[in-house]
Amino acid sequence: QVQLVESGGGLVQAGGSLRLSCAASGRTFSLYCMGWFRQAPGKEREFVGGISKSGGRTSYSDSVKGRFTISRDNAKNTAFLQMNSLKPEDTAVYYCAASYVVDSNVVTTTPAYDYWGQGTQVTVSS
Repeated sequence: QVQLVESGGGLVQAGGSLRLSCAASGRTFSLYCMGWFRQAPGKEREFVGGISKSGGRTSYSDSVKGRFTISRDNAKNTAFLQMNSLKPEDTAVYYCAASYVVDSNVVTTTPAYDYWGQGTQVTVSS
């Protein structure tokens, strides 16, 4: 089992920045690809971005590419989502997730993730 706890959400004005953290406990953090997802009211959960288990590869959705950056610190069992130039359409509950992988690829599909955090609310005002 892997337990994931997100933090860092809040209310920010458009154009501002937030940094989300995802603290992991349980099994070896470095064996898991980490992903960030979000879900806005009335919409399906969508992939925001992910990072390979070593941190050497990242992948982002087109909607956040160039504005969001994912990183991880395997020594501290923590993943991060740095969000810059935030827009009102970024408003959602943000989730981190872990996917057990045997390679260095970044997992981009929701069903492939094994463990999920409880989510943290991000609200961007216009």
